[in-house]
Amino acid sequence: MHISEGVLSAPVLASGAALAVAGTAVGLKKLDYDKIAHVGMLSAAFFVAALIHVPIGPASVHLVFNGLVGTLLGWAAFPAILVALILQAMLFQFGGITTLGVNTIIMALPAVLGYYLFGRLIAIWPGKTTIAGFFCGFTAVFLSALTLGTTLVLTGESFSAIAKLVVLANLPVMVIEGIVTAFCIGFLNKVRPEMLPFAKKLSQGDPT
Repeated sequence: MHISEGVLSAPVLASGAALAVAGTAVGLKKLDYDKIAHVGMLSAAFFVAALIHVPIGPASVHLVFNGLVGTLLGWAAFPAILVALILQAMLFQFGGITTLGVNTIIMALPAVLGYYLFGRLIAIWPGKTTIAGFFCGFTAVFLSALTLGTTLVLTGESFSAIAKLVVLANLPVMVIEGIVTAFCIGFLNKVRPEMLPFAKKLSQGDPT
C-alpha cells in the first residue's frame, strides 16, 4: 500500500512530510528504550510483510501488519514504520523517497489510532482479546486504504477511480490482517501478556 514517486502534488507531499515528522517526534519521545528490541522486531515484520505485493495503478496492496505494530507499540509505531519504509524504498524501490512522509502517515496513523481504539479493550477484556485483535487489524488496514485513497483524490480528481479500486482491492487484505492480528494478540495474551497495550498501567491499578 505504497504510493510511488511522481504521483502526488507538492502540497500533499509537503503536508505528509510535516505530519510524519511530527508523528515520529512524538513516537521517539514516548518510546520506552527498554523495548528497543521489540520495536526492531516489529519494524522487521512490517518490512517483510510488504515483500509480496500486487501493483494497482500508482499504488500496491500487500499484507501490512500496521494494526499489530500499532497495538503493541502505540506512538512508537511511527519511527518503527518509518525505518521500514526507508529500507523498502532504498532496497526494493517500494514507494519512494519523496513520498516517504505520505506513506508513513498512511501506515502509521491508523496504527496509532488502532492502539487507542482497541488497546484498552484488549487489556481489560482478556477473554475476548482475539476478537479485539481482529477488529484492530481489520480497521487499521481499512483506515490505511481510506487514507491512501483520500491522498490520491486530494492530488487530483482523475485519481478518484483508482482510489476506489485501492480501497476495494484491500478488502481481502483487511480480513486476512484481522485474522493474523487476532492470532498474534491471542498468542501473546497467553505467553507474554506484559507486551500487550496498557498491561503495565492496569497491573498497577492505573485506569488511565
